[in-house]
Amino acid sequence: MLGGPGAGAYNLGMPTVPAFHVDAFASRSFRGNPAAVCLLTAPRPARWMQAVAAEFALSETAFVLPRASGFGLRWFTPATEVDLCGHATLATAHVLWSEGLAPADAPLAFRTRSGELRARAAARGRIELDFPARPARPVAAPKGMARALGAEPVAVARTADDLLVELEAEAVVRSLRPDLVALARLPVRGVVVTAPSRDRRLHFVSRFFAPRVGVPEDPVTGSAHCALAPWWGPRLGRTVMTGYQASARGGEVEVELAGDRVLLRGKAVTVLRGELLA
Repeated sequence: MLGGPGAGAYNLGMPTVPAFHVDAFASRSFRGNPAAVCLLTAPRPARWMQAVAAEFALSETAFVLPRASGFGLRWFTPATEVDLCGHATLATAHVLWSEGLAPADAPLAFRTRSGELRARAAARGRIELDFPARPARPVAAPKGMARALGAEPVAVARTADDLLVELEAEAVVRSLRPDLVALARLPVRGVVVTAPSRDRRLHFVSRFFAPRVGVPEDPVTGSAHCALAPWWGPRLGRTVMTGYQASARGGEVEVELAGDRVLLRGKAVTVLRGELLA
C-alpha cells in the first residue's frame, strides 16, 4: 500500500495504473474541461506518460505520484508536456479527495514544474487552486495574428507562454472561427482571446486556442485565467471576478487576485474510473 501523508492508499494488488476521466470546472457531467488523472505508485518515463496522454487524446492528462510530503504532479497534452495546467490540477485534487486518497479537510501540496501548487476545499462544494499569477505585458500584434483569428484586436499582450488578445465585444469572442493552421505558426503555446461580459453574473469571457501543442481549442483553461485575472482586475477595479470560457462545452472560473498569486475556484465531476493495463 502506498499513499501520501495522512492519505488513503492505492491498491497495489494488480500491476495496473488507476485512471479517471474527470470534467473540471463543471458542476455536471459533459461540461467544463475533461482531464484524465493517472495515479502512479512509482516514477514512469516521460515517453510513457506522453504515449498515455496521446492515447487519451484529451487536452491534458495528469500524472500524480505520492511523495514524502505531498504529491508530484505532471501534465501532458497529446503532443507535449506543459509547465502549468489548472483544470487537470483541479481534477487531480477532486480524485484524491473523492477516492479517499487524501483527507478532505487538509490542503493538498503538488510539486510541479511551476513550483508548489496548493488545493483546498472551498465553499459551495468548490475546489480552490493557489497558482502563480501570469501578468501579460503589452506587445505589438505578431504579423498575421489578426488574420488568423479573423478579428481585429483592441489590445495584445504576452505572458511567458501565451498571447492574450482583447477583442471589442463578447459577441466577437463567441463567434470566432480562427484559422488553426495559421495560429499554430505563432511562436507561443496558445492564444487567449477575451472581452468584457454582458452578463451581470460574469465579468469577462474568453476562449483559448493552442493548436501548436495539440489542443485546437481548450474547453476551460485554468492557466489562462492566471493571466486573465491580472488583466481584468485593474480594468474592472475588482479583486474577485467570475470568468466564462465560451467554448462549446463552456465553464465558469472564479478568480481572486492575491498578490503574485491567483486563486482559481471551480467544481469537478468524475465521469469514468478504470485501470491502465499498459
